[in-house]
Order: sequence, then C-alpha cells, then structure tokens
Amino acid sequence: MAPPHRVTVILALVSTTRADETTALQRRTVATLASTQVLGGVGMSSGLAVGSLLAADLSGSETWAGLGGTTQVLGGALAAMVIARVMAAKGRRPGLSAGYAMAAVGAVVVLAATAIGSFALMLLGTLLFGGATAAGLQARFAATDLAAPETRGRHLSIVVWATTIGSVVGPNLTGPGGALGRALGLPALAGPFVFSLVGLLLAITVLSLSLRPDPLLTARDLAIEHHEPDADHLEGAPTSGLAAIRAHPLALAGVLTMALGHTVMVSVMVMTPLHMRHGHADLEVIGLVISIHVLGMFALSPVTGWAVDRWGGPAVATAGSIILVSASLLAASTPDGHSLRLTVALFLLGLGWSCTLISGSTMLTGAIPLAHRPAAQGLGDVAMGLAGGGGGALAGVVVAQWGYPALGIITAVTAALVGVVLPVIRRRRC
Repeated sequence: MAPPHRVTVILALVSTTRADETTALQRRTVATLASTQVLGGVGMSSGLAVGSLLAADLSGSETWAGLGGTTQVLGGALAAMVIARVMAAKGRRPGLSAGYAMAAVGAVVVLAATAIGSFALMLLGTLLFGGATAAGLQARFAATDLAAPETRGRHLSIVVWATTIGSVVGPNLTGPGGALGRALGLPALAGPFVFSLVGLLLAITVLSLSLRPDPLLTARDLAIEHHEPDADHLEGAPTSGLAAIRAHPLALAGVLTMALGHTVMVSVMVMTPLHMRHGHADLEVIGLVISIHVLGMFALSPVTGWAVDRWGGPAVATAGSIILVSASLLAASTPDGHSLRLTVALFLLGLGWSCTLISGSTMLTGAIPLAHRPAAQGLGDVAMGLAGGGGGALAGVVVAQWGYPALGIITAVTAALVGVVLPVIRRRRC
C-alpha cells in the first residue's frame, strides 16, 4: 500500500492532468466554434442585407418592408426553442447543426419565392432562415461550457467576435449576388441567398466533423465526476428554464438586457436599407453600411468580454444602454440616403448591441446551475428573438406612418429602459 503522501501526490497529478486536458479541449472547442461562426456569418448576413428590400418588392408596399427581417428574427426565436431542446437531450453539436440546416432550407425557399414572385412564400423562407441566427447566437453559450467562471465573458466574446469576418463579408456580396441572381434568371435581390446557402452548408460540415467531443456533454460528465451541485439532474433533458430564470434575479436581468438591446438593434437595422433607398443610395453602398453595422456588432467583442470579466455584467450593460441611446438619436437626425452620420450611427448601434448581448449572456449563464443552462439559455434567446421580431414589425409601421426619425426616438427610449431595469432587479437581488 502506497504511503499517504504518495497517494496525495498521485491524486494531485491526476487532477492537474485532467485540468490540462479540459483546457486543451476548451481551446479546440472555441476554435471550432469560431470557424463555424465565420461560415454561418456569411450565410446569415448575405441574406440579411437585402431582406427588407426583397420584402418591399415582393409585397408591393414599403409598409411590409420590415417583415423581411422581422420574420427572420421571429424564426430565430422559434428555432432557439428547438435548438435548446435538442442540446439539452443530445448536446451542442446536434443542436447547432439543426439550426443551420433549418436556415439552409429557408434559403432554398426564399430562392423559390423570388422565382415565382410570392411574398407569402418568401416570409416562410425567411422564417426558416432565422435558424442561422439562433444557431449563431447559441454557439456563444457552447464556448462557456468548459470555461472557468472568471473567463466566461472572454471565451463567449471570442466566438461572438469570430462572426465579424463572415458577417462583414456577407453584406458586401450584395453586388456580386445581384449579378449571380440575374445570371440564374432570378431577381438581383435573390442572388445573396445563394451565397447564404453555401455558407450554411459548410458550417454544418465543420460542426459535424470537428466539434468532438461535445462540450456540453463533457461538462456534464465532469460535473457528475466531481459531485457538483445538481449533478444528479444532469442526465435528463432539463425543461425548467423559466423557473430557473425567475429564481435568479441576475439571470432575469441578463434576459431583459439582451431582449431590450436586441429590440433596439433590429428595429433600426431592418429599416435602414429602406431609409437609404429613399435617398437613392446604390445597393453596394447599402451593403457597405450594413457591413459596418455588423462590424460594430462583433469586432470589439473581445474587449467587451474582457470588460464583463473585469467590471461585471451590469456595468457593461449600462454602458451598452448609453451607446444605444446615442446611436438611435444620431440615426434619427440623418437625411434619406447615405451619410457619414448614418454610418457612424449604425456602427454604434452594433457596438451597443454587443455590450448588451455579451453582458446579458454572461449574467444569465453565471446565475443558472449547469443542469438548467441549456433550457434557460434557449429561453433567453427566445425572449430576445420575440422582442426583436416585434420591434422589427412595428418599425415598418412607424416608418411608414411617421418616418425614420420617429423610429430613432422610440428606440432611444427603449434603450434607456436597460439603465432603469438593472438597478430595480439588483435591489431585488439584495
């Protein structure tokens, strides 16, 4: 029998080896998720840049222009529920693949809709296309499964940041996409969805081949092995997301932060292409402005994640609220068409959204036990998607009735609510 001190040393070495293996696996997981975010970002944003324009053309009325982006956002909310359930039962890889597959089918439906000129079929396609949004957002949570609590914000933000490349490239494919659409005998606005389809299929391929072992299933195994709290519930398919969020005020604050920030971003973003076309901006210029907006959404994500780890989610959420108010008011002051002021406003709109998304996601994840995280995270994205979808739908009506400046004022008030909600919930927590 080995002496006690030798047993202690052996156990320490085994523990260190396991920790090193987990760290290496976490790095591989983040790298894989980052690569799929690039591909999925191309797939998502290629169609996003022209969604409102396509809706206006097929419906014959600018009043319904917002539905192009709105149905995609609502589809993302519905897809988030499906993805969360699949993840809870089978892990991150099947869930993310399901979301991208749904979006690939949606891209095909949109192409068919443009070929026959059906607005209703186009809405069905963009609804399914929302699966890409849901999968891209849920990937950020997969990056936290094996991360230490003090680094969750940074790991989450790296995956969010990786979307920058694909999401900036995507809108700039609007011009080439138009040429491709005409070459295929389709309307010019249909072309970008061909690029979307290719990007989504590649994202599914990378996930299937490289996200192994599954990070969520591995985290569950480790929790059971270490006899962590709630470990006895980990082998089921948790569905108590709402109860978990209601029981943890910081998680509720995270969900509300994400939902309000997303509502502001979607409402302004989906109507900006129409605002620019009213001033006779070229399709390529519209794509450039949207790509700069997407750059604001993702490019500074690592800095935002570091700030969350350093100063906490509530502080960064408040900063995001201030940025979104500024962006909304700046956008409201712009004339029709393209202007430097509008470009700056759209960049700030993306940056403010990044602050609310990363801070809200980190607050939600940190407050919920592992057993209930997939369900709670999925419900958080559902709330965010429904809020954004509702905002996008109303944005079209607001712009049609009162104009783009009125929309900016309304979203500024909505953004300010983040700064009001957080102190109230934090007092409840105390």
